[in-house]
Amino acid sequence: MDSIDLQVLKTINDWSRQNKKVVMGTIVQTWGSSPRPPGAIVGIEESGKVVGSVSGGCLEDDLISKIRADSLIDKPSFVSYGVTKEEAKMFGLPCGGILKLLLEPININSKIGELLKYVTEQKIVKRILNIKNHEVNYIFEKSDKKVDYNDDFLTTLHGPQWRILVIGAGQLSSYIAQFAQALDYQVIVCDPRNEYIDTWTVPNVKIKTQMPDDVINEISVDSHTAIVAVTHDPKIDDLGLIDGLKSPAFYVGALGSKITTQKRKERLLQFDISEHELNKLFGPIGLNIGGKTPPEIALSLISEITAVRNKSDIINTASKSKVLMQS
Repeated sequence: MDSIDLQVLKTINDWSRQNKKVVMGTIVQTWGSSPRPPGAIVGIEESGKVVGSVSGGCLEDDLISKIRADSLIDKPSFVSYGVTKEEAKMFGLPCGGILKLLLEPININSKIGELLKYVTEQKIVKRILNIKNHEVNYIFEKSDKKVDYNDDFLTTLHGPQWRILVIGAGQLSSYIAQFAQALDYQVIVCDPRNEYIDTWTVPNVKIKTQMPDDVINEISVDSHTAIVAVTHDPKIDDLGLIDGLKSPAFYVGALGSKITTQKRKERLLQFDISEHELNKLFGPIGLNIGGKTPPEIALSLISEITAVRNKSDIINTASKSKVLMQS
């Protein structure tokens, strides 16, 4: 399951290779409330076909009209929407929302195929567009800013900014990987059991066959990494959890019931784990959506991880509910 960014780039690249005229719109700045964040992209083909979005649809309709009327733009240019309260209402923006877009005609100099290759390989890359002469360059480095621009250059960051290390390569893990990829996480699956690794089928996932503590040390876990253990085998899961709880990972969780989770916590305390570190452990994992099947469990887990990543209030509510259920 591709990320939204990847889906849009694939379609734009396909249109361009078919010698169709295409414009790519990128949100470069927002003020107040806005439907999509900076970095969101949309592709508009000469016949009016659209892929991706920068709003709920109203802006796309206006962009299609502009592009048809002008027979497509011939150089990168900026356009703003929602400058006034009346315009915000007209274009379906939340009251006070303002968007600034860069509209870029796509041609061979745009190097979208090259960007698509990097994103497909799950590399983190900066695309630097020279607005004046339409030259494009790429550099490989992380950044805290998704978008940076001035009158001369637009720099956009592409590729997964967040990672999930899944300990275990069973059926549940395959659904976790697919949901995670759709949300633009880089997925790493660790399992020392050949019988599970040999049947893995989800593409674009990094496979590790070492024990999880070795993998955690190898990949340099940071605050943009989530770790989840789903093998149900303490000999494997616990090794990852011990090192994971001591790491800067923003989420560490393990599959299991309330009873299993309590036994796991008691077991982990026998190792060099403090109460503070143990309190970082999520379990039972996932938001309570009443699911029982592997895809439902995977959906609830990825929802919880994403909520933690986004510091959503739903996590505080869900945590309190779990405490009440366990008391």
